[in-house]
Amino acid sequence: MKRAALYVLAGPVGIVAYGLVRLWARSDGVYGPGFDWQAAHLVALAGMLCFVPGVLALSRLLPRSPWRTGAVATTLVGLAATIVQFGADIVEGLLAEDRAEMSRLGAEFKDIPGVEVAFYDVVPQLFFLGLLVLAGMLAARRLLPWWSVPLLLTGIVLPVITLDLLPVAGLFMALALAPTLPLVRQRGEQAESAVAVH
Repeated sequence: MKRAALYVLAGPVGIVAYGLVRLWARSDGVYGPGFDWQAAHLVALAGMLCFVPGVLALSRLLPRSPWRTGAVATTLVGLAATIVQFGADIVEGLLAEDRAEMSRLGAEFKDIPGVEVAFYDVVPQLFFLGLLVLAGMLAARRLLPWWSVPLLLTGIVLPVITLDLLPVAGLFMALALAPTLPLVRQRGEQAESAVAVH
């Protein structure tokens, strides 16, 4: 499946787009609720969804092992939590009439026992941890260059400093994973050939 290679890049590109739309939306000093809020979060949600097949495509470059299974499971659990987080932000933006009401709705959601840990503070971070481990495993087998891992780590850390660095973070993540594209494409073509033979 040649599409798999596109998904590997589509996830990071979604982060770049989210960061750019967010910067544009904040330029007038008013961010959410409204079109700008929804546009930014829908782009981010699309990017997160693209990471799912992208991560699976990367994992297929590695032989089956408990480490591979653990890294993929960790990444997907973190992704699921992140997707819920963006989905909640979109719903809150639709329901709220102003920023104050949107903040109140967000606080009410977070007040539900376990929600803040599951969808904001802890579990979403598993996505980045799992992706970093997966990249490390690929680099150990020389399926990624050594510099991909620190570049990916830099991309993960930058938004912690400020969300305004999201476009740079997404770009770093895309550059870190880009060397796998020929391999992912080749793997897809091999799978299609095997299906055709059978």
